Amino acid sequence: MFRVLVTGVIALSMLSGCATSPTGRSQLMFMPESEMTQMGLQAFDNIKKETPVDKNTTTNAYVQCVGRAITREVGQGSWEIVVFEDKDANAFALPGNKIGVNTGLLKVAENQDQLATVIGHEVAHVLSHHSNERVSQKFAVEQGVALVGALASPRSGAGQSLMGLLGVGAQYGILMPYSRIQESEADLLGLDLMAKSGFNPRASINLWNNMTRAGGSQPPEFLSTHPSYSTRITDLNAHMAVALHLQQKALQLGKRPSCRP
Repeated sequence: MFRVLVTGVIALSMLSGCATSPTGRSQLMFMPESEMTQMGLQAFDNIKKETPVDKNTTTNAYVQCVGRAITREVGQGSWEIVVFEDKDANAFALPGNKIGVNTGLLKVAENQDQLATVIGHEVAHVLSHHSNERVSQKFAVEQGVALVGALASPRSGAGQSLMGLLGVGAQYGILMPYSRIQESEADLLGLDLMAKSGFNPRASINLWNNMTRAGGSQPPEFLSTHPSYSTRITDLNAHMAVALHLQQKALQLGKRPSCRP
């Protein structure tokens, strides 16, 4: 049945052409969103089984405060936000409305606005269907029928590859990063999203400065395939006027996040 479904979706996609991202970029996506949601939920369950969940009530309240302010702007139902005990400065979001934040990120993101920059960026990947795009390109034609089985064994070769395509490969020892085009897209969409939530978009520049310093000569995994530092700063600054306007509108609507670690 799954083989027939994948084959049918591929044929339909070839006939109907490409999808379009929120920025107007053409995307080739074969996978039904219901399948992507299923994979996101399974991947998140796998991570929760294998990575300790932080129990600190203050930390959780802080991350939940920032995450909920961001996801309220999305309008896609409730999101589960989990803090994981992991020293890597990283966060991720998955299809199915799941967000993970590592405790290591909280040592680099120094305030609510910087944390909102990262969460906004990760949620933007989901809103832009970047996982679907990647899974489609890599697996839909070659190994579509093996997707569900791969998630059942996340530490197998196929399982690690699929977790990487979903955006959580670092947890399983394989880094399969988003493309630079997708990262740039998530940067700008995430900046708009955090600004619409009332956070200060100027903090995005400070956040990426902190991330670069935290990595020294070797940037954190989160930055390993992002656009170069100079390109990122140039792009963010070029978009800053738009983001500041969105923040001003949010403040006028009474959106004033007050999240403290």
